[in-house]
Amino acid sequence: MRIAILSTIAWRTPPRHYGPWESVASNLTEELVARGHDVTLYATGDSVTNATLKAVCPYGYEEDSEIIPKVWESLHISNLFEEADQFDIIHNHFDFLPLTYSSMTKTPIVTTIHGFSSPGILPVYRKYDDRVYYVSISDADRAAELHYTATVHHGINIEEFHYQPHADDYLLFFGRIHPDKGVREAVEIALSCDRPLIIAGIIQDRDYYKKYIKPHLTPGRIEYVGSVGPDKRSPLLGNAAAMLHPIHFEEPFGLSVVESMACGTPVIAFNKGSMPELIDHGQNGFLVENVSEAVEAIKKLKAIRRSDCREHVKRFFTVDHMVDNYVDTYNKILSTKESNIEVN
Repeated sequence: MRIAILSTIAWRTPPRHYGPWESVASNLTEELVARGHDVTLYATGDSVTNATLKAVCPYGYEEDSEIIPKVWESLHISNLFEEADQFDIIHNHFDFLPLTYSSMTKTPIVTTIHGFSSPGILPVYRKYDDRVYYVSISDADRAAELHYTATVHHGINIEEFHYQPHADDYLLFFGRIHPDKGVREAVEIALSCDRPLIIAGIIQDRDYYKKYIKPHLTPGRIEYVGSVGPDKRSPLLGNAAAMLHPIHFEEPFGLSVVESMACGTPVIAFNKGSMPELIDHGQNGFLVENVSEAVEAIKKLKAIRRSDCREHVKRFFTVDHMVDNYVDTYNKILSTKESNIEVN
């Protein structure tokens, strides 16, 4: 099968540190290549892949301030669609903008919707609802007015996440420093139960960080270690007693939740969005409603078998599982297309 994967150009594919969409696009691309498919990855020029790489933008615009996003996004997307008829399937991981190019080709376009940044982008999705095949990344993250071909949960390369059967005493927050992610509440939880907290992630809201996080930073107590890349990610996750995920938005998926469990570390999450699809309450973590319930859940951590956390990921959230589902989706679309051609 000839497949085009359209990644974003915010970050390299795969990302050096942060970049969940790019991580998923990379995992999918590399496994498709390993299975013998003819894959072309459209991404930044510094991307690393075993597929054929097509690039017009040399670096991610989040890593090079001289790159004007809209200019290079337009060049990047058009580069694919001017070659679109070479492929059997186009798989879009670039949000809504490529949909506006979809009439340029008869090649089926699969769009993984990695979440809705705002209700304001829905008009684009609605317009192309009968032209493009939408895939949701969780059942929770579906817009009622859209039609979906499938739900495909993200999958990780589990071998990159080393299982740690025994944990240290610290709690971990692993994600963007932003009000949506609940870093302030993670600090509150840690202080309430007198446990050390390590905070890792990019700072997306600097005012929030300065007001609610920085004043609490104390060595050995509440520490911020910055954005953590793949080389340090696994031991940081695996040695934590639990990962705190007190989100304040309907999170579409949550890669860090799966990554944490892959290392054997249970997750305590606010019960929003996709969290019930990822966490089996009482088995690999706890779903809670507020800070007080999170503090109580920490008292129950010894009831969680860390091996169960990893087994849950092996069963549901591996790259193999994700790619199986995507290949099934591609075949379903192509068989439907062929049937329509025969009828017509």
